[in-house]
Amino acid sequence: MTEPAQRRSARLVVILGALSAFGPLSNDMYLPAFPSISANLHASASSVQLTLAACMVGLALGQLIAGPFSDSLGRRGPLLVGLAVFTVFSAVCALAPSVYLLTVFRFVQALGGAAGLVIANAAVRDRYAGSTMSRFLSLLMLINGTAPILAPIIGGQILRFTSWRGVFWTLTAIGFVLLLVSAFWLAESLPVQRRRPAHLSATLRAYRELLADRIFVGYALSGGMAFAAMFAYISGSSFVLQNVFSLSPQGFSLVFATNGLGIVLAGQINGRLVRRFSSRRLLFAGLCISATGGLLLLAGVLAGAGLPVVLPALFLVVSSIGLVAPNSLTMALASYADRAGTASSLVGVLQYIFGGLMAPVVGLGGVHTALPMALVIAVLPLGGLLIFRTMTSAKAREAQPTTLVR
Repeated sequence: MTEPAQRRSARLVVILGALSAFGPLSNDMYLPAFPSISANLHASASSVQLTLAACMVGLALGQLIAGPFSDSLGRRGPLLVGLAVFTVFSAVCALAPSVYLLTVFRFVQALGGAAGLVIANAAVRDRYAGSTMSRFLSLLMLINGTAPILAPIIGGQILRFTSWRGVFWTLTAIGFVLLLVSAFWLAESLPVQRRRPAHLSATLRAYRELLADRIFVGYALSGGMAFAAMFAYISGSSFVLQNVFSLSPQGFSLVFATNGLGIVLAGQINGRLVRRFSSRRLLFAGLCISATGGLLLLAGVLAGAGLPVVLPALFLVVSSIGLVAPNSLTMALASYADRAGTASSLVGVLQYIFGGLMAPVVGLGGVHTALPMALVIAVLPLGGLLIFRTMTSAKAREAQPTTLVR
């Protein structure tokens, strides 16, 4: 590979990695500020967690819009519009006078940010397939995985000098920079001859065909359950670790960063293992690790074991995403090169809808108990394993109808 080609490849990794980091960046940077948002806006813990749920739902629905449009119009146009919306509404969030308006603004902000998520994945599928795609997605984890590491640390440090509003001004600046970088340096990856008309009937038919594919849904749902467990951790850990276990915002940020580092390490391990093992086997391993961590967390909370058990359990749950994310996406998109945007958007929807539903649930017990979070995190990966074993088994794959349009 020539030197210019190496630079182009490195630049592509950085840009796509940053775009795919929109979800954790939007979610994680303001997590240390949850208690201060609650106090400043006179809102309950569950109400503040609802702003996170709104973000997850916005990320889900935004992908439903951005995915099909990117299959029709190409990747660049929808991406730039989404980045512009994200940037503007990050600034609007910083000005929110109440938790209810913050919830609405977070939803719209996430609608725009969703374009980065789905189009980054679709752009990878435009260029790669199979184990090569899984290795490239693992490489993106070097960038994507730093978001959970850096975001809460940045958020915690911002709170040392300003209020929670400063976190959203920082997101505004990040969105603006990514908008400029994408406009000048991200090339179009979908040729005109491979684009599909953006008709509502065609889009709905494509979604129906995807949802009728038992194997596609099985991989998307099993990965989505593991993601939902991580989102339950994202939503509840700020209150649990700070209020129940008395960590400072900076201590919480350090724990969160350590778990984010686990995602990066697991992603790089996956990039090496995928040369020897199938993506399906590695996905199963990731789901098993997530379930083990969830059960350990629940046992530790019920036994009152404290941080020596809780922190390793959370590390297992979160770091398993480094195995689950690239392999569930690789397996789900394997047969859909001609509609990567639409298929990728549906995978993202299933992930973020589950996450959005779980976010307020973990706060229903109040801010002084870890049990709701532990229960949710324990149950979800077990559900993912069950779906994986029943919907994507060899028997299920043999029974898959051959008439599906792919």
